[in-house]
This record gives sequence, C-alpha cells and structure tokens, in this order.
Amino acid sequence: MLESEIEVLKKENQELKQELIKFKTFEENHAKIFNGKNIMITGGTGSFGKKFIKYVMENSSPNKIVIYSRDEMKQWMMAEEYKRNPVLKFVVGDIRDKERLSTACRDIDYLVHAAAMKIVPTAEENPGEAIKTNIFGAMNVTEVAIKNKVKKVIALSTDKACNPVNLYGATKLCSDKLIVAANEYSHPEGTIFSVVRYGNVIGSRGSVIPFFLEKKQEGVIPVTDERMTRFMINLEQAVKFVVKNFSRMEGGEIFVPKIPSTKIVDLAKAIGPECEIKFIGIRPGEKLHEAMISADDSRNTLELEDCYMIKPEFSWWDNNNHLGKSKPVPAGFAYTSDANPDFLNIEELKKLVENFLNENKTQEVKKKF
Repeated sequence: MLESEIEVLKKENQELKQELIKFKTFEENHAKIFNGKNIMITGGTGSFGKKFIKYVMENSSPNKIVIYSRDEMKQWMMAEEYKRNPVLKFVVGDIRDKERLSTACRDIDYLVHAAAMKIVPTAEENPGEAIKTNIFGAMNVTEVAIKNKVKKVIALSTDKACNPVNLYGATKLCSDKLIVAANEYSHPEGTIFSVVRYGNVIGSRGSVIPFFLEKKQEGVIPVTDERMTRFMINLEQAVKFVVKNFSRMEGGEIFVPKIPSTKIVDLAKAIGPECEIKFIGIRPGEKLHEAMISADDSRNTLELEDCYMIKPEFSWWDNNNHLGKSKPVPAGFAYTSDANPDFLNIEELKKLVENFLNENKTQEVKKKF
C-alpha cells in the first residue's frame, strides 16, 4: 500500500473517531428490554415517534406497540407503511382526554410520553392550549400510568425547559416537575418515572434545517443573530438515548445527553455557502444560547460517561443509585450551548445535512441542497 493511501486511511479513521466522540453512539442494544412487552408512545406519529417505532421493531420483539396521537391521517399512513402489522395498535386520542388515555394505557409495560405543543410562537399566541397539552396532558399521563400499573415511563423534554424565557419552555419545565414528582405517589413498588432532556433534533418537523433548505432556493437565508448557538442531536441518537435510559433509570432522574453544539450562522453557511445571510434579530421568546443544566442544578447533577443526570430532591431518592458509574459535577457547573467543549464545524455540518437528505429521499427535498 502506498504511503499516501495509508495517510488517507488514517485521516478517515480519525474523522470517524471524532464523529463518535461528538455524537455518542449508544450502540449496545438496550431495546431487548421490550421483548414480549407492551409499549405505548404518546404523540407516536411525530418525528420521534416514527423513528422510535422503527428502531424498536428492528431491534426487539415487542408484544404490542400502542401509537397514541390525534392525527388519523398520519396513523393511517404509518399503518400502511408497516403493512398493517398486528403488533402496532393505533389509537386516535388526545392526552388532554384522561379517560381515553387510560383506556389506551391498559396492560402497558413501558410508556414514552412524546406528545406536546412544541412551536414557540404558537405557544406564545395560544398559551391556554399549550398549558392544557403540555401541563395538564403530562398530569394525565402520570395519573393513568400509576392507575394502570405501567412499569416505567420516560417523558421527553427540551433544553428550553432550563431557565425558560418562553411559554413552551415554561410548560415543559412544569411537565418535567410533574413527571419527577409522580415518583412520590408511586414509590416504592409502583410506576417509576424519568425525563430525557435534549436539544434541537436535526431534521425533525419544524427544525431549522428544512427551513434553511427552503430559503436557500431564494438565495437569502435569514438568521436571527450571528452569535446564536444551539445543541444538536439527530433522531437516531435521541431514540437510542431514550431506549438506553429505560434500562438504567431508577425513577426521578433527568437524563441529559452529551451532544455537540453548533453556531446557527455556520449551519446556514453549510447549507447555502453561495447565499446571502440576512440577520433579522432575535424573535420573542428566543435565547442567544440554550442551556440544558443550570448552575443552580449543579449540586444535584452527576456526570456519566455518555450523559449528565440531574437527581431529584425527594426523600425517597437513594443516593446509592448510579454509584460507581458517575461523579458529581463541579460546583457552579452549567451545560450551555455556547460553553460546550464540542462544536460542529462547517464541514461536519455539511455531512449532517447530507445524511438528513439521504434519509429523506424524495426528489423534492434532494434538489434543494
């Protein structure tokens, strides 16, 4: 082999290592916990739900998966995609409707709570609706899970729940508190509840990548502020992280994955290097930088190999939980998108966008890049 070829292989290997460092892979198959079990996911026809169901179906043998959501058309399309697989049970319902939710929750072993109103401006303009879905809906989930003796529940959260400045973040903070506190009512032998909190999901519905791809066609990409940073995670990693935490949760933890940050202006440059970037100013309810763990949470935060974990402040929490696998973070530690040691550069962002396009193989999307 020529010396130049050896150098190329070394470089490719180093790039692969860097990619594995920045996006924790969670390759061990924790989905086996679902073998022979009944699973339910609220908001199951959303971006996360579709990826979660695909992953579980490919990596385990569940007895039943209940997909609970409001969108009958998306349910019909998903049922067609899986050729009416009898393992999948589709239930049209709203998490605001406790009776319907409870009926769907019968005989469920594991529940993922993914349903939420997520669009920041929509929540600002419709605060009552956001509260009904994100807060009262979470309360319904905890009550029906305890009533139906579900073994484990994981609720999905967001970086916007940490020191919230908008209503969406505030409602998700309330949701997180409800989920964690639910252990108080089910402890010690009943349902256990935990939260997974992560940042922007690459390519999910309403995310910035599809928006920038649209704007690229106009030759101008609008960016709110040149300094703005965000945490980034892809859907597959989000799903694997949730599945892994079903295996290790004790109840009451908020799990926060170690994921990279990006400068939004760099993402715009990666998508449209030939485009003009127009700075339009921060919108109401936006932050320059996101946080997933505040300095005030540091006294209750442990660091694990792949994530951070915020412990609950309740008497039932056993301080021996996760002992030997974790260490306390320094006093005053905060996990923020601007101070994150891992940042994606423009070349890495280009690869992520290419991966997104490859996963969304319609010609309409591909021709935008």
